[in-house]
Amino acid sequence: MRLGDGGHRIASRADFAGWIVEQSLSELAEPFTFVVGMDLALRLAPRRSEHVACAGGDMVLSAGEISFMSEAGRWAVSEVSNQSTGYCPDVTSWAEVAPALDAAELRRPSGFTHEVVFRRCPDCQEHNIVREGDFVCVFCGSDLPPAWNVDPTK
Repeated sequence: MRLGDGGHRIASRADFAGWIVEQSLSELAEPFTFVVGMDLALRLAPRRSEHVACAGGDMVLSAGEISFMSEAGRWAVSEVSNQSTGYCPDVTSWAEVAPALDAAELRRPSGFTHEVVFRRCPDCQEHNIVREGDFVCVFCGSDLPPAWNVDPTK
């Protein structure tokens, strides 16, 4: 996927149904890259795609990885995370993901099944993944803020 192409836009059940039948069994066995764009629509791309490319280079409301499974003849989200080092979305971005999944009429969990906590170091400006509640920069050792601060518009 090239920047500018963007992922496959999913704004309805019909959009998802058309997209999912084009996926191979090997593709379905792995998570997909997803973003929720500023238009509130879900965009999907193969896992090896960069989130920024999936978004067509645009800003997003959320991003991560997502897996699907078929349940009693309906598609459902089996796993979903905010794991995107390109956008570093906050865990609160689930509030944008849920309505996008609902628009596609996909059964879904009540939140991210795997949450990734991102912070930018105020001293060295590096992006960090906070592990086990340890809010210390892995690059310079400075304390990381308790609140999300990776907003690319600031």
